[in-house]
Amino acid sequence: MTKSEKQQELFDKIQSGFDAVYENLIRYKRQKGSTLVVWRDGKVVHIKP
Repeated sequence: MTKSEKQQELFDKIQSGFDAVYENLIRYKRQKGSTLVVWRDGKVVHIKP
């Protein structure tokens, strides 16, 4: 396995972790009925999940 392949594998694992965290965050916010705060177009925006 080359260095590039190892880096791609690591990137894929990290991306999968971010995706799982995002899904869990949305699920948690829906359960609690609270707003989600995001940064969009240079502004802080509160949205319902």
